Amino acid sequence: MKILLGVGGSELSYQALTETLERVSETGDELTVALFENEDTDADVETVHQRIQERIDESGLEPPLRRVEGSSPGSELVNIAESEGFDRIVLGGGGRSPLGKIQLGPIVEFVLLNAQTPVTLIR
Repeated sequence: MKILLGVGGSELSYQALTETLERVSETGDELTVALFENEDTDADVETVHQRIQERIDESGLEPPLRRVEGSSPGSELVNIAESEGFDRIVLGGGGRSPLGKIQLGPIVEFVLLNAQTPVTLIR
């Protein structure tokens, strides 16, 4: 399976990175990590890149790490997945509101609503 993992610097996206790296080490799936700028986090892109690279190094895997450019990361992730034949998009997200409803950030929401590729949301 060819997996595209989007990481934008939120704690949930780092959790998705960790869980996806573990799964890929067990299954042998083909993983590509896509770093994108997320306005909902305070982390700068270089810090996010470093943290992703540290987790990848710890895993012993060597997935490609690419940077998603453009003003709409959600749209770019969908385009990459569809144009490059990915089987699945994986994203971290989905906090809970005080009333217990799931809250999605704009990037996750866009991908969930617009991707033809199956999407896995790790919370």
